[in-house]
Amino acid sequence: MTIGIFILGGMVNWAARSTSMVRFTEDREQILNIAEAGIEYYRWHLAHDATDFQDGTGLPGPYVHDFFDKDGVRIGQYSLMITPPPTGSTLVVIRSTGSLDAVPGSSRTIETRLAKPSWAKFSVVANADIRFGEGTEVFGPIHSNGGIRFDGLIHNIITSAQTKYDDPDHGGGQEFGVHTHVSPTDPLPPAAAPSRTDVFEVGRQFGVPAVDFSGLSADLAQIKTDAQADGLYYGPSGGQGYLMVLKTNDTLDVYRVNSLINTCAPSWSIGTSGGSKTLLGNVPFPSNGLVFVEDNLWVEGKINTARLTLAAATFPDNPATRRNIAVNNDLLYTNYDGQDVISLMAQKDFNIGLKSSDVLRVDAAIVAQYGRVGREYYGSGCGTGYKRSTVTIYGMLASALRYGFAYTDGTGFQIRDIIYDANLLYAPPPSFPLTTDNYQVLSWDEI
Repeated sequence: MTIGIFILGGMVNWAARSTSMVRFTEDREQILNIAEAGIEYYRWHLAHDATDFQDGTGLPGPYVHDFFDKDGVRIGQYSLMITPPPTGSTLVVIRSTGSLDAVPGSSRTIETRLAKPSWAKFSVVANADIRFGEGTEVFGPIHSNGGIRFDGLIHNIITSAQTKYDDPDHGGGQEFGVHTHVSPTDPLPPAAAPSRTDVFEVGRQFGVPAVDFSGLSADLAQIKTDAQADGLYYGPSGGQGYLMVLKTNDTLDVYRVNSLINTCAPSWSIGTSGGSKTLLGNVPFPSNGLVFVEDNLWVEGKINTARLTLAAATFPDNPATRRNIAVNNDLLYTNYDGQDVISLMAQKDFNIGLKSSDVLRVDAAIVAQYGRVGREYYGSGCGTGYKRSTVTIYGMLASALRYGFAYTDGTGFQIRDIIYDANLLYAPPPSFPLTTDNYQVLSWDEI
């Protein structure tokens, strides 16, 4: 009997402990669910008021809300702390702490990062028909509002706004909005498009919504307003434009460009004589990271833990006065982990000039709203520089017209490397254009 009582007591104690553990686990899960409810509530709030980061109160947090069960009985609370995005960014941090009335003093906390997707999600985005030749390897997503012929290898999704189009590079019938001529060549619509994972590793889509290049005018106008308020703003130069040399000490030298090399117009290369440019001063990087000029702009140099957007445009918009950006010497990051980022936003073209470095690297997210990203055609009659060795773009490209840094007669850059900066996906440059108004979850962590 003693042994039986001892065993029975142990079993009762085990059952009690098991019941307690089940109740403890249930309570912990319910507290976590309450914390998650706080995150979902504020995602809903931002969907209806995307610029309110104070829960409609106009006051600093925390913001405490009661949590009710299905019968309308309060069973807990969640407390929210909202960190609004820095100027020029859309990254919102939401921290939600859940608690359960039945378990005083207990809590669990979730932190999530939300952002609106920007154009920096693409490695290349275009507003025209584009072609990627054999040997091209791309790691970031590609999109065009026109058709795409892709004969290389892409490790991400590739999309077109066109379901089918007439490829301007050859005759024949209309082809899929995204197609390849890698053997075996794609069939023509209305046949089904094969998967072709040897070319489109993740897949291809066509007939997707177009990216709004014309909407960039509003983005550029806002950058101008913000640069005038708390950034760097320069009006017409009275010369050819401005040269800005970025430095690792968070300053930049500003020059007025007085004359260009006229060997082969338009050369987009600054003259070498002493009077070709005039130093206007050295200024610190703006706190909001925005630089706006109403003239053409040349950029070079190197940054260290800086985030900048440099834009060139003139308003009201007139095709005859649209502004360009050129890079002829290296534009570099010190850090390639997302701490450094540069955006170059041109109302018209992004150019590499005739007298550029033979081996040139540009670390930047590049946008040409109405023009193209590339290099003018410079034949042998243009003198030294019509052929260049290597250009490397580390970042992304957005080009209204077909981009390119070389021509079929062998002029231009012989080697062209475009490397997508994946850090742009989570931390785009200040005030970079967005692709949608909806916030997306970038990360979810329990604190």
